Amino acid sequence: MSSAISPLAPDRFPALPPIGGVTCRVARARYKEWDRTDLTFITLDEGTSVAGVTTQSKCPSPEVEWCRKALVLGRARALVVNAGNSNAFTGNRGREAVEAIAARVAGALACEPSDVFVASTGVIGVPLPIDRAEAGLDAAFAAQPCDWEAAAATIMTTDTFPKAAVTTAMVHGKTVTITGIIKGSGMIAPDMATMLGFVFTDAAVSPDFLSEALRSANRDSFSCITVDSDTSTSDTVLAFATGKAGNTQLEDDESDGADAFRAALTDLCTQLAQLVVRDGEGASKFITVTVEGGENDDSARRVAMSIANSPLVKTAIAGEDANWGRVVMAVGKAGEPAERDRLAIRFGATQVARDGLAVEGYDETPVAEHLKGSEVEIGVDLGLGDGRATVWTCDLTHGYISINADYRS
Repeated sequence: MSSAISPLAPDRFPALPPIGGVTCRVARARYKEWDRTDLTFITLDEGTSVAGVTTQSKCPSPEVEWCRKALVLGRARALVVNAGNSNAFTGNRGREAVEAIAARVAGALACEPSDVFVASTGVIGVPLPIDRAEAGLDAAFAAQPCDWEAAAATIMTTDTFPKAAVTTAMVHGKTVTITGIIKGSGMIAPDMATMLGFVFTDAAVSPDFLSEALRSANRDSFSCITVDSDTSTSDTVLAFATGKAGNTQLEDDESDGADAFRAALTDLCTQLAQLVVRDGEGASKFITVTVEGGENDDSARRVAMSIANSPLVKTAIAGEDANWGRVVMAVGKAGEPAERDRLAIRFGATQVARDGLAVEGYDETPVAEHLKGSEVEIGVDLGLGDGRATVWTCDLTHGYISINADYRS
């Protein structure tokens, strides 16, 4: 964890209600030489459904592989999250650590190991020490339940503030609550979900519908953010539904309240995703990139990501430099359909270019003023079709280099 809180952080941690069927505990496993909790243990009542999305990295962690297999069964009794060691690229020793964690929790809860989900975050290439994991679990078993803020803080690594959000929806006459905690600050360029994110709801939801709803929410949230264009080996987002709200179980889109649940889940995931960008390593600006006029939505999204991932665009924003030529560059390199003489660009509400040229009488003053703020908007119209996408990123500052140059020390 960094000692300096991001200037883009919210003023306070949100007020999160308890979720029926979910109990959080934290403990010190001492995966690193630090004086903080680094193991999160969350128990889930019997009958809890689970769904998830995981990294598309070709070098996934053993935890990701474990979760993928367990997700097929659609049920969950516990979640264990380790901070300070990703356990990725660790061969059989890494796999043995995950198996040991699942077995120890299964023994404590009298459930199957496949009902236990495991995630880890931190340095790559160092096997997770089984003795510390087991000692940490024993401490967690004996610990008193904690609140959401303690759980959110415990899963942090280079994060500067704990991240969480909550939404509600009316489902079949019952108010259901959806709460989420998330961690992420660097190595953020999701190719599915991103970072480590955990969603909990008291709604009754079938595993199949929960999976479909989460994947849909992911497309419009976690997969629309980037900090540094790097996709993690450990990215995992899991959603757990305990059914304690008492609603008639959501089975598909025809179920009463399905649309409301989908909308609330997407809203929650969007809030969480944007919090990650607001804690981007070294970030001082939160940037919204909107691309319109693409041949289709997917094409527009790829153009938007090209802009959001451009080091030249991001450093220009950091320096508050209205260099819209760099946006032109990023559009052109995206590999998507684009025509120079139809292109239009704006910063905030100020149009700076249209039809492939700077607008007549262009005055940089309002753009420069817009770039002085902590919230920056870049808008592009490709003029080709109805495709549209919005993605979120942050600027690239010297702070990013300092954090990552010293990450292992």
